[in-house]
Amino acid sequence: MAKSMTYAILEAIQGEMRRDKLLTLLYEYQKPVAGGEKGAINLEAEFGRWRVRFCAIDEQWIVGGALGMSMIGVPAIAHIPSMTTFIPYELMFNHAGKLRHMTGGQAAFPMVLWADMAGRIPLQGAQHADAGLESSYARLAGLKVVIPSNPYDAKGLLIAAIRDVDPVIFCQYPVPASGQPVPDEPYVVPIGEAAVRTEGGDLTIVGYAPQTVEIAKAVAELKKEGITAEFIDPRTLAPLDGVMQTILKSVSKTGRLLTSDDGSYSFSNCTEIVARVAEALPGTRIKRLAFPDAPAPGAPEMLSYMRVDAARIAAAARKLVKG
Repeated sequence: MAKSMTYAILEAIQGEMRRDKLLTLLYEYQKPVAGGEKGAINLEAEFGRWRVRFCAIDEQWIVGGALGMSMIGVPAIAHIPSMTTFIPYELMFNHAGKLRHMTGGQAAFPMVLWADMAGRIPLQGAQHADAGLESSYARLAGLKVVIPSNPYDAKGLLIAAIRDVDPVIFCQYPVPASGQPVPDEPYVVPIGEAAVRTEGGDLTIVGYAPQTVEIAKAVAELKKEGITAEFIDPRTLAPLDGVMQTILKSVSKTGRLLTSDDGSYSFSNCTEIVARVAEALPGTRIKRLAFPDAPAPGAPEMLSYMRVDAARIAAAARKLVKG
């Protein structure tokens, strides 16, 4: 049955907490409760306050606590809200990503940083309508970063993240319900594998949540005009090796690459993808679309003007194909 993003995520945690009696969730003010056709999920009611820990509003403590638990073999999930994403950055940069390397690979650190991402939401202002912060984590050695664009991928990627022996950043952007069925039973979406959302031969379009909705609209519009685009959703931002295999295979076929990013134009994940394609496949026709290198405005009209939408994606695709 179809499920919301939040329900799919909590269902993943519920299943893993039933499987692993040590798994613990640390959170602050967003209570882990969701309702759906299958029934309500209330993690605290099912597993108790020792394993589902309501914490004070102190993101460094929450992430540090989860990291410390992982150091003694207790897998943990730290859930922090969107506007605090950078507060625990030092812990992830200087500790989580390096400790496994510093032990010569002898120790595992099974923790997940479940980070709600803000997204370009109207009327939120510069401090609450940002996007692209995931790129700052993706560049840190030793960390894995996943970013689902729909409830199905969210559940499978989170289960994979929880079972991973390395620290994983799980980025959750607000995306509309896809209507795609989400199985009740546990399943894994492998970290490091991209998804080909639509197949095509004229150009390759790469973008991840929350741009996937706009890209899908553009691909449908282009198809009416006889232009077939191969749309690839990376799903994983670090490591990129497996994702790049899928992208390079597609670009080798189409000869054209268009990337669309809700984050800033400079120093983004899509910038890295473009650089790798340019190195591997010289002569590829390439175009990048992204939010300007500026704070998000409060006015909805200005935000809409600055954000990449389906019309801009389709226009850029036409120019790449037709010249």
